[in-house]
Amino acid sequence: MLQYILRRLIQFIPVFFGVTLILFLVTTFLPGDPLQMKVGERTIPKEQRARMLHEYGLDKPWYVQYVDYLGNLAHGDLGQSFASGQRVSKIIAETYPYTVSLALVAIMIEIVLGLSAGIVSAVKQYSFWDVLVTIATAISVSLPVFWLGILLQFTFGIWLKEATNGQLYLPISGVGALNSEFPSAAYYILPGITLAAVSTAYVARIMRSQLLEVRSQDYVRTAYAKGLSGSSVLMRHQMKNALIPVVTFIGLDLGAMLAGAILTETVFNWPGIGYTIYRAIIARDYPVVFGGTIVILFAVMIVNLLVDISYAFLDPRIRYGNAGSE
Repeated sequence: MLQYILRRLIQFIPVFFGVTLILFLVTTFLPGDPLQMKVGERTIPKEQRARMLHEYGLDKPWYVQYVDYLGNLAHGDLGQSFASGQRVSKIIAETYPYTVSLALVAIMIEIVLGLSAGIVSAVKQYSFWDVLVTIATAISVSLPVFWLGILLQFTFGIWLKEATNGQLYLPISGVGALNSEFPSAAYYILPGITLAAVSTAYVARIMRSQLLEVRSQDYVRTAYAKGLSGSSVLMRHQMKNALIPVVTFIGLDLGAMLAGAILTETVFNWPGIGYTIYRAIIARDYPVVFGGTIVILFAVMIVNLLVDISYAFLDPRIRYGNAGSE
């Protein structure tokens, strides 16, 4: 197991250099002037422009800037924002916790509802509950995320409010304040549902198909022949094998959520890393884009590593000890 983890960590090195190098190449050849975006429509005098280029290191060739950035990164320095002048590390420290907390809420909804719906649908195959789950997941997969978010905002912010004489049941944007009428947890409900909706449907479908597939395996029939109850066979024998593809999907989805849900964060005015990077791209604020992308890159790689390690606990046949057993 330790050898496998070390090999995966070594594989992260070329991925890191590849992503950062592509970022520098793209930003070098993209049209637009980050300094002009900083000052707006005002014309920058030549002397001031030269001074600003030197201050931000933009007067150097891109490959020199890349090497300098890696050197600063090795010392924990993510640079300084062109737009606000703040340290990028401070901006990320203020915004990324919101993305992480929203991702954890969404992934919990995905796990609880998705697995439950998939299990019920498989156990009650061709029943009313199976048909209901199939229809619900088909509708959920078809809904665009931004449209679902707007629909929830309309329902709870306008329709229900008008139907109940101005009573607002759930907050429809933001993260709350000290004097808010709602508890802080209430602000996670609508964006959490929006972010988890499509993925929950996929988890339910994968869980159902995997349980139906393993149901016909010999070891399941043997378990029933031994006199084990249906619930015991389901939890002790079927679930472990059926969960491997589900865990893979949930792990990849968690990595995507930790990368920042730009649409969800934008619709609900959620101050997360995805919305921050989106605004930085619009403003050509490249240090914020680089810093946010690097943090997201490490988060996704760690999640993927944990997902791979979890396979050995779900299926004892999987071993990472040496190359011959993989």
